[in-house]
Amino acid sequence: MKDVKFLEENGVDYKKGIEILGDLDTYNDMLDEFLDEIDEKKANIENYYRDNDMENYAICAHSVKSDAKYFGFDKLATIAYEHEMAGKENNEEKIKSDFSNFIDEIDRIVEVVKQYRGV
Repeated sequence: MKDVKFLEENGVDYKKGIEILGDLDTYNDMLDEFLDEIDEKKANIENYYRDNDMENYAICAHSVKSDAKYFGFDKLATIAYEHEMAGKENNEEKIKSDFSNFIDEIDRIVEVVKQYRGV
């Protein structure tokens, strides 16, 4: 496992997560749960996007946003919020124009967390 400085260097405000989750050990344990769940969430987002199911897309974006806020993934939280709102507003153009950015940021965060956790 890498030092928390690695998280900071990669744009993760882990201190927000510690404020919410209590301590670094709990934060780290919860990161492992995040890794266990994020592939399914990402697949759902991609499927709902492909199927043009804006209601469920918004629900999944909200879930990613919540996780991102808990862990201090600020950029991902912002992007996910924008996608959540666009889904609720049935704004397919916004989602379509920024979809790859959303997926890329999920992938980037997953890679950062994997490197940090040594998995």
